Amino acid sequence: MTPEILSQAFSLVFDPYVLWVVAGSALFGLFVGAIPGLTATMATALLVPATFFMPPIPAIASMVTATAMAIFAGDIPSCLLRMPGTPASAAYTDEAYALTKKGQGELALGTGLVFSVIGGLFGTFILILCAPLLAEFALRFSSFEYFWLTLLGLSCAVFIASGDKLKGVISLLIGLLVATVGLDNPAGHPRFTFGLPELMGGAELIPIMVGMFAVSEVMRSSISVAAPLETAQTAIGNVFRGMWGLLKKYPLQTLRGSMLGTLVGALPGAGADIAAWMSYAMSKKFSKEPEKFGTGHIEGIVESGAANNSALAGAWIPAMVFGIPGDSITAIVIGVLYMKNLNPGPTLFVNNAASVYAVFLLFILANLLMLPFGWAAIKSFKQVLRLPRKALLPCILVFCILGAFAINNSVVGIGMMLGFGVLAWLMEENGIPVAPAILGMVLGTLLEEHFITSMIKSDGNPLAFFDRPISGTLAATMIALIVIPTLARLLRKRPA
Repeated sequence: MTPEILSQAFSLVFDPYVLWVVAGSALFGLFVGAIPGLTATMATALLVPATFFMPPIPAIASMVTATAMAIFAGDIPSCLLRMPGTPASAAYTDEAYALTKKGQGELALGTGLVFSVIGGLFGTFILILCAPLLAEFALRFSSFEYFWLTLLGLSCAVFIASGDKLKGVISLLIGLLVATVGLDNPAGHPRFTFGLPELMGGAELIPIMVGMFAVSEVMRSSISVAAPLETAQTAIGNVFRGMWGLLKKYPLQTLRGSMLGTLVGALPGAGADIAAWMSYAMSKKFSKEPEKFGTGHIEGIVESGAANNSALAGAWIPAMVFGIPGDSITAIVIGVLYMKNLNPGPTLFVNNAASVYAVFLLFILANLLMLPFGWAAIKSFKQVLRLPRKALLPCILVFCILGAFAINNSVVGIGMMLGFGVLAWLMEENGIPVAPAILGMVLGTLLEEHFITSMIKSDGNPLAFFDRPISGTLAATMIALIVIPTLARLLRKRPA
């Protein structure tokens, strides 16, 4: 990084227009995250139509800021209502609510805010440190290495999926099926286009993602009759009181949560919610007072709060370097990057270095702004809850329809959005996760492209996938990932 590139990055980020976008996105992210049932992924999907009219840096700034704010804001209803605003807050909802019932609501909310900022800054530091190094290494990659890397990304989505692994595989296969829509590679023969020219270039990811995350949530909220929300009666004073003492008391937990969150975030298909659950479980396992967990013990909130925001930055590492989304949020962001001609991959760091470092600065800015904006959100939360859901949901649906239509000015986008919204709702009603399907759609085309290119290069010899040192190592990792858990399962079933 040269001083000239850093100077360009600062000028890109600290432009008045960008700062206005950051402020507006922060308020939007806090609002969406604080409404139970509206997720950070939904906030990202709803921002996509607005990014059509923005230059690249403001578009990315809106998504980085909104998601960071939304992940934290999910802690507020979690603490006061025992209703997590986002899945990332679900891991420590009972802990936070128990503290509120003890009259320590401001301690729980302050901990969630401050340690989210610490975790987010830690994850950003790792992103700044690792992404350029990985990009330099990735310049040595050919289609053989990218094939195995893409396959690893697809397999990770299944192995880390919570619940039934078979349902994770089914979801992944649905995504891979959608990825085959368009022109056949390399013959150029139309597949599953149903005579629609709009599908010749493949299924548009943005309408699909808006449908699967936003429309499905609107359907779910419309169908379920929620009970009136009652806020726990607790006085919220100075939420920053006692934070320095917690940091001195739990430095190891803060570091462990931040490191685990970044690592889990970098795994394709994982995300902040899995990072938070794993971090909370680890906190309880290694705690000196495990019996206090579930009764209002702040230690679990410290570690999990740091993990959920550090995972956001971690998810950008594979997204920027390899074009492989770390979670559903970066899957949407990758679509926007392509739309803005900032194609993710190692060449991004060569051709658009100033834009890359502008993204790093945006992460730092978003996490620092979380302190004042988060404090304001905590103070005004009860007013947000007064908005009637029956008025909020139709507005969200109209915004989704406008965004789906605006991509190609075609009703096909609206049809895809609504159809995949229904599909996602049916999948989740039957316990089938949506994230592996999204990963299959994003990576399916890349997998086919790199496989066909490699087979043409090697004149049809499959052993060429194992010849090169890096591709051979990735292949061995992929095989071990499949074989080792299978052997372990067989050995467990074997009689003593």
